[in-house]
Amino acid sequence: MLLSLHIENYALIRESDISFGSGFVVITGETGAGKSILLGALGLLLGQRADTAVLADKERKCIVEAQFDIANLGFQPLFDEADVDYDDHLLLRREIAPSGKSRAFVNDTPVQLPFLRSLGTRLVDIHSQHQTLTLADSAFRFTLLDSMVSDGGECHPFAAYQAAYAKYYSLKRNLEALTSAEAQNRKEQDYLQFQFNELSEARLIPDEQQALEQESQLLAHAEAIREGLGEAASLLDNDSEQAILPCLRQAKNALSHIASFHPEADALLSRLDSALIELDDINSSLSSLADSVSYNPERQQQVDDRLALLYRLQKKHGVDSVDALIAIRDDLDARLQSISSLDARIHALMEQVDRAFAKAQSAADILTAARQAAGSRLAEGIIPVLHDLGMPEARFSVLLTPTQSYGPTGHDAVSFLFNANRGGELRDLAKVASGGELSRLMLAIKSLPTANCQLPTFIPTLIFDEIDTGVSGDISIAVGNIMCRMAEHMQVVAITHLPQIAARASQHLKVYKRVEDGADRTVSHIRQLTSDERLTEVAVMLSSDPPTPAALQTARELMEK
Repeated sequence: MLLSLHIENYALIRESDISFGSGFVVITGETGAGKSILLGALGLLLGQRADTAVLADKERKCIVEAQFDIANLGFQPLFDEADVDYDDHLLLRREIAPSGKSRAFVNDTPVQLPFLRSLGTRLVDIHSQHQTLTLADSAFRFTLLDSMVSDGGECHPFAAYQAAYAKYYSLKRNLEALTSAEAQNRKEQDYLQFQFNELSEARLIPDEQQALEQESQLLAHAEAIREGLGEAASLLDNDSEQAILPCLRQAKNALSHIASFHPEADALLSRLDSALIELDDINSSLSSLADSVSYNPERQQQVDDRLALLYRLQKKHGVDSVDALIAIRDDLDARLQSISSLDARIHALMEQVDRAFAKAQSAADILTAARQAAGSRLAEGIIPVLHDLGMPEARFSVLLTPTQSYGPTGHDAVSFLFNANRGGELRDLAKVASGGELSRLMLAIKSLPTANCQLPTFIPTLIFDEIDTGVSGDISIAVGNIMCRMAEHMQVVAITHLPQIAARASQHLKVYKRVEDGADRTVSHIRQLTSDERLTEVAVMLSSDPPTPAALQTARELMEK
């Protein structure tokens, strides 16, 4: 519940501190005194957009701060998710700088507005006469109806349907994506198959290109290579005086005669012998290579054709190696295999979709039945309240009609039917109810414990902003009695002009404005009234200021009741 509200430099309020008690709290004051300003300031704490236009003193920042008791409301997970320290005593603060910059704090921890809004929707429900239009909103009707559905101790029918529908919808989207992919792949299959066949028929071998390029060079220069090898071998060993090996053999013989007499000559002889052995081996290799090299035009054509094929495939696929072509071939093979398996995958997924849809249908039927029962309970609860509110002939019912398809809210369309007069036809609420009737109907709905206390998150504070406009006399007394009953299980704050309602409150706050001494502007104030001040205020609301003795007596009687 709301414990206190501190406001600085907001509109007509220079600085104000307000304490709120539990139960039924009323706020009264003349038109224009600043009652709605309080709601505007509170709205900032609940995450509404900030505007520097609310700054009375453009040189100072605006501060709005409120304290709430949130014990036993189950807010701990919400704080854990936002990584904000939890305390049963909640402190919200909002600051607006003259520059327009806004900051928000929860328990003195800076937070983003979305978190502040998420808290606000769970802390306070502000309802004004203009918000009766929400009765025509489909989302509101579903929320109200589903809040009154009994879950029988098991999973709530709406939660069960949501889970079943979410699974069905997810599978259906997957099926649509797979079917679309299949259609696209079928268009590409022939081209992919052609590319794969071309690469597969090429019988690609890793590192083949490098070996072929070397062989092509050898074949292209076979004659020159053979002549070069032969000439080199001839220079090493032939019958001419210029041949190297015969000369070296003669040098070896010459050294062998003196090696036994000269140690260094013996070492040179050993080195010369090693050189002869190496050169003999080189000569033999040159001869073998020369004999092995021959020009083969048929083989050269085969090699050139193979290289041309590899070069063409590489250019076509934008790569520069056989390994890259092999990777493309394998990828094409995998894609073709995937296309071939799509039919089986689609068929299996279709079966899953059918099973999920059947479960969603079953859950939707259960939800519809639960909503039918909840609609009857809603009408049974609202009609007596409407009678108390001065509409003795009013009738109200909930109509569920099946929709053409299943959606996030089920297979139902919800209509509220209403007629305030005897004998009239029940018609859509938005078409037949006046503004005053809508206000009383909304008050009746808000007064139902099942429509408030059984919501997934109980909202502990309900604020009515002049929802009693257009009612008077006995009806206003009934409105006050209803608000009193509501205040037995939640905090109810009512901004009102009706003395019959103000007299029923357990706490009475008065908003007034005045031009302060030495100031050139009007300032709003708010204070809690004592018992005697309450009596006078209610009497003033009944008559005039100062009140008449008769008004004082009537006010006393209203408060005693």
